[in-house]
Amino acid sequence: MRQSIHRAIPIAGALALLCGQMFASSHSDAPLIKQDPQANLTDVYAFIGAGNTLNIVVDVRPFSEPGDGAIYDRFASDALYTINIANPATGALVLSYNFQFSPVSSAAGDYKNLNTILSYGRGTTIGAIQNIGDGAQNYTQTYTVTKRDSAGIGGDVVGTGILVPPPNTGNRITPFYNNANAVAVSGATTAAALDKYTSEAIYTAPSGEKVFAGSRDDPFYADAPGIFDLLNPRILGPDGHGQTGNGVDGFKGYNVLTFAVQIPLALVPGPFPYNDAFTGLSHGVGVYATVSRPQTTLRDLSGDPITSGPWIQVNRLGNPLFNEALVALKDKDHYNRTLPTQDAALFAQYANTPELATLIDAVFGTPFATTNRADLVAVFIPDVLRVDTTTGPVPLIGEGGNRLSGIGGDTTNGKFSGWPNGRRLGDDVVDIALTAIASGPSYSSIFVLGDNINANDQTYNFVFPYAATPHAGTTNRKDPGDVDGEILQ
Repeated sequence: MRQSIHRAIPIAGALALLCGQMFASSHSDAPLIKQDPQANLTDVYAFIGAGNTLNIVVDVRPFSEPGDGAIYDRFASDALYTINIANPATGALVLSYNFQFSPVSSAAGDYKNLNTILSYGRGTTIGAIQNIGDGAQNYTQTYTVTKRDSAGIGGDVVGTGILVPPPNTGNRITPFYNNANAVAVSGATTAAALDKYTSEAIYTAPSGEKVFAGSRDDPFYADAPGIFDLLNPRILGPDGHGQTGNGVDGFKGYNVLTFAVQIPLALVPGPFPYNDAFTGLSHGVGVYATVSRPQTTLRDLSGDPITSGPWIQVNRLGNPLFNEALVALKDKDHYNRTLPTQDAALFAQYANTPELATLIDAVFGTPFATTNRADLVAVFIPDVLRVDTTTGPVPLIGEGGNRLSGIGGDTTNGKFSGWPNGRRLGDDVVDIALTAIASGPSYSSIFVLGDNINANDQTYNFVFPYAATPHAGTTNRKDPGDVDGEILQ
């Protein structure tokens, strides 16, 4: 946990600390959603990209094992995956993009051949998948995207029958994801440099949006196992007292399921004014994601489950780990079923009196403030990612962006390139937010904390859909010191 001496940071850097998102993401945020991995949101990213676009990347299904054949992970067909755009000041919904996927059961029509054990590598042909949806991709999931306004009116179809690319099984079936050693290749700087499967899976709508859905590397990095072992000493970093950290990335080697949209700013509502307590008047939108399930599911011995009734929200996510690290057990499931407009009344107490600060004080004897944390309330309530849409494109991590955002002097047109201006893939929520916990609410001096994990195990792409190529099942490794089979950033 890199316990460091107090040191002065320019006021802009100090203010940046206030805008972090609580040191981690939301892979295991509440008891009920833990039992429903295909509906379990892990991360939301939102930032202004090239061509004046709002890019929103959402991950679901934590700890997806790359080698989990013969079926591999798929999006649930009885779930509604939603990207929500909201008023950043109130959390009120102004626009939503709904992703709905085709059936996954063996009775569904998305299989070319039901007389085989293989979902990939044998359909009407046997061998490598040359193009997504071809004869070697036996199971090909598809999806429809619709968008609705704040009143739920519209239902405009953005695209339908859009193909989901295959998982990265390895070079014998999905060679275009990988190099000759079956190691996933990522880091594309142009659309033409994307791997063939990813490129073919990007759909551009007549209305101008681009969408993508498929397996990706989990872009989050942190020693979450060490943190949740009551701040295990292995995460201590060099602090001038001879201690050396040995943090382990608990998300290394895993994939997630990603759904993403790139929206031309001309199609984005607003910008709406909101008061950023640390950088002043801003103009933009709030972003959060939800997953919903049908109200009723009837299981029958003679066939597939039958669903009915309205959609019921079972998970939501804006700022990573608000629910996971701040909200008490008694309210975690409740949070997942409510809306950002209710946060001030129901959940502000958890930001105002953060238990995490209490735990750090108890373990390390620190004097961090545990009450009256108006600074954290200003960040988390309502729980949406606030994106200033007037800044122009922000630099990406790996292309000039600093993982510490404003702490590292990374700004765009006077606003932070990362937090509080949305969130980029690679922004180090751990180091920024732990430092905020330690340094607020006065920020008269800065106490630097981190988890000794500073980068993802895979290089991100620098064009839509931005998330890195999924790990290959045959060469994936998760050992802390292993680099064989991993592309390090």
